[in-house]
Amino acid sequence: MVDVHALATTLDDAVREVRAVPKLTDTAPFDVPAAYAVQRVGIERRRRRGERLTGVKMGFTSRAKMVQMGVDDVIWGLLTDGMLAESSVDVSRLIHPRIEPEIAYLIGREVRSVAEVESAVAGVAVGFEVLDSRYQDFKFTLADVIADNASAARFGYGAWHKPRDLSNAGLLMEIDGRPVQAGSSAAILGDPARSLRAAARLALGAGMKLEPGWIVLAGAATAAVPLPKDAHVRVTGAGLGSVEVTT
Repeated sequence: MVDVHALATTLDDAVREVRAVPKLTDTAPFDVPAAYAVQRVGIERRRRRGERLTGVKMGFTSRAKMVQMGVDDVIWGLLTDGMLAESSVDVSRLIHPRIEPEIAYLIGREVRSVAEVESAVAGVAVGFEVLDSRYQDFKFTLADVIADNASAARFGYGAWHKPRDLSNAGLLMEIDGRPVQAGSSAAILGDPARSLRAAARLALGAGMKLEPGWIVLAGAATAAVPLPKDAHVRVTGAGLGSVEVTT
């Protein structure tokens, strides 16, 4: 039997101590259901420290990443208010941070079925996610990354706009005024709305509902890049304005 509480404690301590640890599966192999159990225990530890759930983040939303990891479905993690970066990110509190451009959805009412999730969207925005795997060398198996809350660390988003078709919105990420990534929201499962529906499906399957005020990060439109210290990052989305963050 896998001790999910012990595994969650190892990862939680790694976050708080800013210390990389070996892959959990090196010494305690476990499957995907157990990995999600570890993830939930880790989130519950954060909640007991006063954080509250604020949304869902999607991972493996590119076909190339699915093939690389040998999976045929996306993965997901949970967001808390302690992960929200409104204007700055203290990278000294992260192990090896990377940043990627995102499409963010604002949930306007409780989602009780996958069929109603798109109509429940109250707003859309350009956003970013800072990833920070707690594993040494940023290397992990599928089970490891799920247990590690899909590498979630920080996130942010720009001004909210009325829901619209985002199947092919251009995205540009700049660091200190220099373009570092450019892509289209079409890279997110062909249409980020598919990722939104997957978020509802996975949440409901885990006995959760997307709540009013929650954020869904649909997934990366480009590869993540290292996030250095003393940097200014701007992510711009066609028709969505921009969001900025400093380190």
